[in-house]
Amino acid sequence: MLLTIDIGNTAVTVGVFRKGSATGGSENGANPAERLVTTLRVATDSRRLADEYGILLKNLLEFRGIATTDITAACICSVVPPLTGMFEDLCRRFFGVTPLLVTSQIDLGMPVRYDNPRDVGADRIVDAVAAVELYGAPMIVVDLGTATVFDAVSRDREYLGGAIAPGINLSADALYYNTSQLRRVELVAPAEAVGRNTTTSLQSGIVLGYAGLVEAMVGRFKAEIGEDARVVGTGGLVTVISDHVPVFDDINQELTLVGLDIIYRKNAAGLPSSGASAGMSRAG
Repeated sequence: MLLTIDIGNTAVTVGVFRKGSATGGSENGANPAERLVTTLRVATDSRRLADEYGILLKNLLEFRGIATTDITAACICSVVPPLTGMFEDLCRRFFGVTPLLVTSQIDLGMPVRYDNPRDVGADRIVDAVAAVELYGAPMIVVDLGTATVFDAVSRDREYLGGAIAPGINLSADALYYNTSQLRRVELVAPAEAVGRNTTTSLQSGIVLGYAGLVEAMVGRFKAEIGEDARVVGTGGLVTVISDHVPVFDDINQELTLVGLDIIYRKNAAGLPSSGASAGMSRAG
């Protein structure tokens, strides 16, 4: 089985994929999402040691019926440099595999047209690879997480770049910490855009405001890369706005994990039997 690890600013998301197809056919024949056996999330915490993360992942996987010996390969996407080497180490020590690290130097299966490919966040490329594989091109990926990130892929399946805005929670926290009379509110849309009290006014500005941001940015992206571009939403906060903005063709919370599976398979033939590691950043 393939262990995929997405090290994000807020959470570490882990997925386990079957090495063969879901129907027992060739490895390249099945939809990658059909090979996904299980997922789990743990909090990102740079204070944790490799042993702590290793034992935590081992126990969580065993609880799901997956032994460490079932893992025969690993692929890592990281935007938290202090944790990258730690997770490479725990893959070797706890699972006996050397992970493939997603960088601009490996075969991504997609030309990167960013001014400096090394600057683009690895997670952005991984999401784009998965979205195009699953839904086609041109493509717009909207990832609502710690940051709100938009990525564009051309009709020729080239990664073009995108846009980065503060995440929904970051904006809400900025209001809370930098004003005297505004409080935290539940991130749900109010019944009307015109708030009748402080709570609904904040909910309107945050939730409907971000829905408007997403709709406007998707419109601008489509004007540049093609009105027929498909739009896929992902990230932990996408469901906060997905019902309030009519732009998404699909919501896929496993997009990054699926992308890691796809990229690993593109590079597997050139790797040693236990895998190999290779060096990208976060959204930037």
